[in-house]
Amino acid sequence: MATTAAQAPSAARHTVNFITGNANKLVEVKAILEPAIQVENQELDLIEIQGTLEEVTLDKCRRATDLIQGPVLVEDTSLCFNVLDGLPGPYIKWFMKSIGHAGLNNLLAAYEDKSAKAVCTFAYSPGPGHEPIIFQGVTDGKIVPPRGPASFGWDAIFEYQGQTYAEMDKVEKNKISHRFKALEKLQAWFANEMMS
Repeated sequence: MATTAAQAPSAARHTVNFITGNANKLVEVKAILEPAIQVENQELDLIEIQGTLEEVTLDKCRRATDLIQGPVLVEDTSLCFNVLDGLPGPYIKWFMKSIGHAGLNNLLAAYEDKSAKAVCTFAYSPGPGHEPIIFQGVTDGKIVPPRGPASFGWDAIFEYQGQTYAEMDKVEKNKISHRFKALEKLQAWFANEMMS
């Protein structure tokens, strides 16, 4: 029996140009969004301003949109230690490069409170002249000595429900992570746009 157009698997309805040089992030974003949203990739060397999670992401999105002259999706990930009022926050990439997992644990050595928030902030713009739209996801966890592979940023020290992100199966992580929660909001926004 022939497959009708209505029965055929739907192709991606939207395409986003995800601006990142981080291969691990690209793999996760594709795993979460595709096939509903096709993810293409371009690496740009964007200046990152100092500011709040949202300000940093919005600025990156505006810069990328001007360079690409088309639709872009950018992301900024933050690791916020509750006892340190949200630090290192959007500067986690630089903290990781300079002090690593051990240094991040040492920042909390004097405190009983090891709780933290993993925050993922995406910004999407359909092109120049359009104000970016923010989609944010948050996962509450705690900071622990490294466990699991140390191949993806701070995943080995962020524990959620007894496992570090690094110890989790990738499919399982992609169902509960801060990145998943933000992209779920992006998908809902795209679905709503199609219905309007």
